[in-house]
Amino acid sequence: MPAAWIPESADRHPLWSGLQAQLRPDETLLCVAPLDLDAGRRFGQALLGLTATRLLALDADGGCRSWGREPGLSLRSHDAGGLAWLDLVDGERRLAQFAHTLADQAQVQRLQEAFEQLQRQGRLEALEEDESESFDHELLSPPSTWVLLRLWRFAKPYQGQLLLGFLLMMGATGATLVPPYLTLPLMDRVLIPFQNGQSIDTSLVAWLLAGLFGAALVSWVLGWAKTYVLALVSERIAADLRTATFEHLLGLSLEYFGNKRTGDLMARIGSETDRISVFLSLHALDFITDVLMLTMTALILFSIHPGLALATLVPLPFIAWLIHMVRDRLRTGFEKIDRVWGEVTSVLADTIPGIRVVKAFAQERREAKRFKDANAANLAVNDKLNRTWSLFGPTVALMTEFGLLVVWATGIWLIAHGAVTVGVLTAFLAYIGRFYGRLDSMSRIVSVTQKAAAGAKRIFDILDHVSNVPDPVDPVPFRQASGALSLSGVHFRYGSRSVIKKLDLDIRPGEMVGLVGHSGSGKSTLVNLICRFYDVTEGSIKIDGVDLRRIAVADYRRHIGLVLQEPFLFFGTIAENIAYGKPGATRDEIVAAARAAHAHEFILRLPHGYDSLVGERGQGLSGGERQRISIARALLINPALLILDEATSAVDTETEKEIQKALDNLVKGRTTIAIAHRLSTLRKADRLVVMDRGEIVELGNHDELIAAQGPYWRLWEAQARRVDEQEDDASRDGLMVVAPNPNQHQQVAA
Repeated sequence: MPAAWIPESADRHPLWSGLQAQLRPDETLLCVAPLDLDAGRRFGQALLGLTATRLLALDADGGCRSWGREPGLSLRSHDAGGLAWLDLVDGERRLAQFAHTLADQAQVQRLQEAFEQLQRQGRLEALEEDESESFDHELLSPPSTWVLLRLWRFAKPYQGQLLLGFLLMMGATGATLVPPYLTLPLMDRVLIPFQNGQSIDTSLVAWLLAGLFGAALVSWVLGWAKTYVLALVSERIAADLRTATFEHLLGLSLEYFGNKRTGDLMARIGSETDRISVFLSLHALDFITDVLMLTMTALILFSIHPGLALATLVPLPFIAWLIHMVRDRLRTGFEKIDRVWGEVTSVLADTIPGIRVVKAFAQERREAKRFKDANAANLAVNDKLNRTWSLFGPTVALMTEFGLLVVWATGIWLIAHGAVTVGVLTAFLAYIGRFYGRLDSMSRIVSVTQKAAAGAKRIFDILDHVSNVPDPVDPVPFRQASGALSLSGVHFRYGSRSVIKKLDLDIRPGEMVGLVGHSGSGKSTLVNLICRFYDVTEGSIKIDGVDLRRIAVADYRRHIGLVLQEPFLFFGTIAENIAYGKPGATRDEIVAAARAAHAHEFILRLPHGYDSLVGERGQGLSGGERQRISIARALLINPALLILDEATSAVDTETEKEIQKALDNLVKGRTTIAIAHRLSTLRKADRLVVMDRGEIVELGNHDELIAAQGPYWRLWEAQARRVDEQEDDASRDGLMVVAPNPNQHQQVAA
């Protein structure tokens, strides 16, 4: 059973040998993760190991605990303040907790993913045999060279150009085989007779030399045409592969992205497709050329002299055996290199967008160390592979030299007995030079082929992944929406953990509903289900009486406007960001949306107005400005269903007023679902839904829920007490504070 993912540095870990000693004879480690904190959250050493049947934990004292993979077990991770925890739970009961710093997060996450994959399938054998189940092949299956044949679906549209390139290749290969054949008459009919005192036949020499020059010229022309045609085709195949992968990636659910790192996905779509393009344009072409050359050369050799031809083939069995031995090591080695390189790019993808936080906390050295460690791991994997590859090439060259010695010895013996002429041996040696040269070239292609196979596997791991939110086979047309929502018996689970439990709720068209509750009560999950970022585990969600699963995902989401706590703006102009949901919007429509969002005035103050460039993720704009552009973006598409997720929680009081005015324009005539921890912002809601542990515990408007003195009243009173404490602190500094009622401002004199 192949290992799923073992870090290259694992065998250098001080507890590695101890963990190996705990394995049963029939056990193999699938994944390991080092931990740098002990049970008391002090710096120390621990090691987690995962096999097909159990999870093992080894501490610095040599103590080992293990848990069999029973149904219902799951691993949950969470972090705070630079520390992270991995909990082993059975339902809601915690069996063990493992602490570590974020430096080990990537390896712990891999172990968690592998554990979840095994738990979903029950048995590792089912993972390998049942292709109908969706599991992470990346963790549990090595790449295969046969995966390259799957590229044919992208090559098929260019089969005409490929056929032309193949014919040009055959012509160029044939032309290169002409010169050695002409050396035979040049030796036997010109040079050797001249040494024996005969005169040179100048016309024959002229024809032979013309033949050599003509063959070289034809080979050059056909070789150039072949290379150009096939290079164009390979670039287009790679471009189609890149586009198809990205389009498929966009169609996957949020659950997939939650388990992947941005840098790794970028590396796949970028560097892996480039590697495949180079393989198709150069190395695959060379391989086919080599096969043709070997076949045609072998036929010519046997036609000249079968005995010498057999002597030529002596090294072939040894070279074939060597290729077979090295191929698997190269294949798995190159996949490890790809994974480790994904870690390097992930560090970059984490650090560069968060450079402000890095500098604010003076963590440049820490991030530099993270990158250095990831780079060192990449170097270690490459060094290990190079030890194998550096031995392979010279060994093949040694075997071909041995074959050449056999041919020389056989040829001299045959000439001594008058069986062949010097010209025959000379021609034979010329062909053998090409034969062994192509044999050596083919052996070297093993390396790039395995690189391409590893890259293709990582690409097809994306293409083979089926979205957890699939489009219906026969979708219901959905062009207009009134915004009536009905949630019936909705149940949703993350793995084995129930997040939403048997929830029933009806929302009328144009109604504003506020979702309140403690963190972790299920508010954001419910909104994700309504947006159909995830599908319900049980029950149904209907809009205008139609189950969301019967509507094409894109058709449904066109009717949704989403305003998030942290608005995401793309690199581009202000106008392009506002028109993101409606690319064909006119400038008048964009300006009207900006006016309604109270963004028009600050946009005009920018150097180029609506054509001012916004930095990546909205750099250069304040939080309130970004939020108002986000509101304008939602206004422009005129959604029937509006989702507000903490839209005003991250701004100051004055900015909140401006945003609230924009939101008042946005919610008019629309079904609105708003999440807010600041309860005062939801007083205008028609109804408030109070949630706790995935269930609705209260339902009503603000006044009704305050009068009931239930969970909502307790939340309100808790916030009021916090505001009173803030007032006491602010009174010493003359600050303005906001009470639960947004209309109640208190000015305290200094």
